[in-house]
Amino acid sequence: MSDETDQNPDRRSRRRRLRGALARTARISRWEVSRSAGTVDRKTVLVLAALALVVGLVGVSAAGEGVGLEDEIYVVAVDEDSQYHDVAVESEAFRPMPLDELVVESGDEANADVVVTRNGELARYGPHGEAAHDAFVEAIDAYNEERFRQEANETAAYPVHVELDYQERNFERTSEQGERDGSSNGDSDGGTGTGPAENGTGDDSTADGTGGEGSSDDGSGDATSGSTDGTDRNDGATDDGDGRLQVPNIGGAGGAVDGTVGPPGSISPPFPFQSLLLAFLFVVPMNFVIQAYGSTIMDERVKRRGELLLVSPASRREIVAGKTLPYLLGLVAVAVGITVAVRGGLLSIAAAIPIALLFLAATFAGAMLARSYKELTFVTVTISVFLTTYTFIPAVFTDVNPIALISPLTLIVTDLQGESVSLGEYVFSTGPFYCSAAVCFLLGIGVYREEDMFAQKALPAKVLDAIASRLHSYRSVAILTILFIPFVFAGQLLAVALLFAVPEQLAVPLIVVLAAAIEEVAKSVHVYAGFVRSRFEASLRVAAVLGVCSGAGFFVGEKLTHVVQFVGLPELTVGAAAFGPELSGDPLLAAAVFLAPLVLHVVTAVISAIGASRSRIDYVLTVVLATLVHAIYNVGVIALVA
Repeated sequence: MSDETDQNPDRRSRRRRLRGALARTARISRWEVSRSAGTVDRKTVLVLAALALVVGLVGVSAAGEGVGLEDEIYVVAVDEDSQYHDVAVESEAFRPMPLDELVVESGDEANADVVVTRNGELARYGPHGEAAHDAFVEAIDAYNEERFRQEANETAAYPVHVELDYQERNFERTSEQGERDGSSNGDSDGGTGTGPAENGTGDDSTADGTGGEGSSDDGSGDATSGSTDGTDRNDGATDDGDGRLQVPNIGGAGGAVDGTVGPPGSISPPFPFQSLLLAFLFVVPMNFVIQAYGSTIMDERVKRRGELLLVSPASRREIVAGKTLPYLLGLVAVAVGITVAVRGGLLSIAAAIPIALLFLAATFAGAMLARSYKELTFVTVTISVFLTTYTFIPAVFTDVNPIALISPLTLIVTDLQGESVSLGEYVFSTGPFYCSAAVCFLLGIGVYREEDMFAQKALPAKVLDAIASRLHSYRSVAILTILFIPFVFAGQLLAVALLFAVPEQLAVPLIVVLAAAIEEVAKSVHVYAGFVRSRFEASLRVAAVLGVCSGAGFFVGEKLTHVVQFVGLPELTVGAAAFGPELSGDPLLAAAVFLAPLVLHVVTAVISAIGASRSRIDYVLTVVLATLVHAIYNVGVIALVA
């Protein structure tokens, strides 16, 4: 009874504190909304209205409903009894006029851009004649294609039926297949991996074994599908026969290929233009909201309004949460509205939330570090450009490469295409954003105090203050190293995304060095901040202990990122250079590859920590040395396992 009596007051006390914290946070949020609403002037309202109009027009246009910007921009003179008259009527870009009303002026001018003569020839007049001629030819092709689609006998309309199945290219097995074909068929090219395929008539033809599967229809309805890679495609991961996990299918090529039925000229490569454009609408409002959010944080510092909040019963976390909550809820409401407008699903909203969080968190940290509104403008523009680039560029490759999964915008594109994603793919895509946002808020809260908010310190000095505010013991060094893992992960993913299309001879060395440099900075920058701000004694023994703690912490955090093994990135050459190769099936080799990084991270962290304990120049030199050691290790591991 006594234990239960002791626990109940503690439980009631915790509940009371929680209710008090929520009440204070809600009160600050209401105050932030009322204060911000009072500062909205007519110019701001006009800007917001213009933004909403632009987003609406782009959304409607991308959704295929159109806004009529190209309706009847050309005039075509054609008789009503001409076979081309229906083409002009059905095309939105042309306005037909009777041939008798054609007036040709001196030179090359006329009251029509294109003329269809009575013998069926096309003539063009005026400065827009050439463009109108090309557009009319395309309209003729579209008209014929539509007639083919309406044909009841599909076999007669499309004597050749083409189906595309995009698959990953395997150069080793392609070469082996080519050698086998070369030994059995003297006139085949063994270097390209092509082999004979059988069509409906029994004639021999060749099918490229590296591009996918092809099938042909001879008109009788029989079709034989030839596969040259020996694998069966499924909706999940594919297995190449040796038990390795392959790249998961996160959307496939089927949703992105337009016109897979029809003439070969109508088949286009996978590029989700419409879905990508609609997904980008989720990011556009965030760039405007963070401007207002950063300004309100800056007001607290420049106009010293933050002093009243600092002396209030509310804690720093409650103050920041209360000021951030209205803007986050506003972005969520915008995301919900856009999702409804573009007919997306819950996945689009769930993917937009971490992007909004990181935009706000990075802006909060930047506003706490900036010394003036001019610096704040530079910081917010930098954040907008970097995060927009990070989210948009990988999403371009949604239907092409697993590298696209590093951006939550890819999840929105996938959702708009009607595809689904697994929980692991969602965590892989959004996890770095959630963690990075948490770290940015944590560092910003660290300098949300009087001695930093109202002091005119240089930006690097405030960064060191923000980091040093979280250092209290050796254990805090390891914890802070783990917290920096999301930034390391995001930086390496961005490097892979930017360099995966570069020739491997150049991309692999750059990735190896960049990945090592990013990790070494993340393992040592807080150690340097601790020495500069006198959190630790500047001695060799303390530096060695801090290096061991930082290296061990990074090792633990790094193992948590092995989720990349399950989304196919190590199968890319640049992915293996950044994150290491796939886990080997040999237990001893797998254990060595798993534990060897512990020694590496400890050694390189100790090297950097020793330099950090002496001076800034020594710190830079030791980081360079640690990067070289790390890069040499990465090259050795890749050569050993490959």
